[in-house]
Formats: sequence, C-alpha cells, structure tokens
Amino acid sequence: MALELYNNGHHVCLLFQNLVIGEAVQANQALILDQGEAALLDPGGGMTFGALQSALIEYLGCNGPNYVLASHQDPDIISSLDLWLTQTPCRIVIPAVWERFIPHLTHPGKLADRVIPIPDQGQNLPLGNSQLRALPAHFLHAEGNFSFYDPTSRILFSGDIGANFPHHELHKPVTNLGEILPWLESFHRRFMGSNKVCRYWADMVRGLAIDKLVPQHGRFIEGAEVVQEFINWFAELECGIDLVGPALYQQPRMDA
Repeated sequence: MALELYNNGHHVCLLFQNLVIGEAVQANQALILDQGEAALLDPGGGMTFGALQSALIEYLGCNGPNYVLASHQDPDIISSLDLWLTQTPCRIVIPAVWERFIPHLTHPGKLADRVIPIPDQGQNLPLGNSQLRALPAHFLHAEGNFSFYDPTSRILFSGDIGANFPHHELHKPVTNLGEILPWLESFHRRFMGSNKVCRYWADMVRGLAIDKLVPQHGRFIEGAEVVQEFINWFAELECGIDLVGPALYQQPRMDA
C-alpha cells in the first residue's frame, strides 16, 4: 500500500496515495521515520483514517506517529484531527494562524499541550536524529501554509503546490513536466494566491537540494532538473488575483 520514496536504513519516507474513495478529491499522505520517531504529513479526513491507521501498524506498531504535521487547515488535510488525538499520543504541528480554528474539529481541552504552532517565518522540527524544515508557503493557497523539506532524503513535501489530478498511474513519478502540465495549469491558476507569492516561494526553494517534489495531490516529480523546471514554471505563473477583474464581482441578475 505504501510507496517507499527513500530509505537509507535509518531514515525512511513513505507515501500513501490510494486511500481516498468515491467522489472526494484524491489526496496523498506521507510518513517520515527516523530513529524511532515518526511524523505523519497531511493525514486527510475521516475516510482515510481507518485505512491509514491500519497501514501504519506495519511501521509503527500500535504506537501511532509522534507528530501529525498539517501544511494548512483544509478538510482534506486535517479533518481527521479528533481521531488522531483520540487513538494516538501524537502532537499536532500546524501554522500558528490556525491554532484557534482547529479546536472546532475536536472537543474542549483535547488539544491541551498537544499543539506545536509554526510561526509565520517557519522553523526547524526535530525528528529522531534528523530535522524537518517548515518553509513558508503562505497564500499558496491558504493564508497560513507551509511546505516541509526533508534535508536527509532531499524531498520537498510541497502541500498544494505542484498538485495535479491524473486519473491513473499515481505511483509513477513525473520525469517530464509536460505529462501533467494541463492539470498543473488548471489547478494552480485558480487556487494559488498571486504571482507575487509564487515568485517568493520559488526564490526561497531554488537553493535547496531537491531530488523529489511530493505534492498533496497526484503524482510526485522526480529528478533535480525536472523539479527546477517546475519551480521556474511556478515562478512565472499568473494566478489567483492576477486573473480577476470587476466583471467577476457582479450581483446575480434577478430572475424575470
């Protein structure tokens, strides 16, 4: 069920891609393991919880992850929050701007001493003998949003940046950006905030050594050159408020 993205014997990255069923949007979940500690990235909603928890037993036993990392607050990211809090001793790592919103997903008092809010400027997150880096990705698309970079595996878990929606071969890495360009364009033009923030993010990540870019939806991009090609495309993208004008903001006509 899990696709192994990286394994050096001490540090392991796994990807789950086929847990969403029915009409809901496809979503990826990732697990990073290092020296007995585990971080679960963007675990999704209730429909993924049972299958994902069962799959994790193979890697974690009955302990569950130490951390659940949420790039932002969307339902396909973290609406299973209450289940993870109930079934495991995990702590929730989430953008600070959403810290007072996520209690709506659980019960009063349940989050006490279990939330690690990420400040707007990002931070390093220890995991075993390694570190994950929370990189600001605000307004791409959520107002408070982070990508997570794993320097050990050289994988950038990019959240909704890079999302694509092919109907098959989810496990197959993208080695030619043209394969997914139609999906990239339709999604990113609508969901990303503006070219300004796209450029800021692209400038920030260009200096990183990235072998794989793993979005929260669809196929992952593999190969340093293809990743850089995507970053360059993203930096030039017109999207969001770049594309709207007053014609969109009109009252609906009254029925005759």
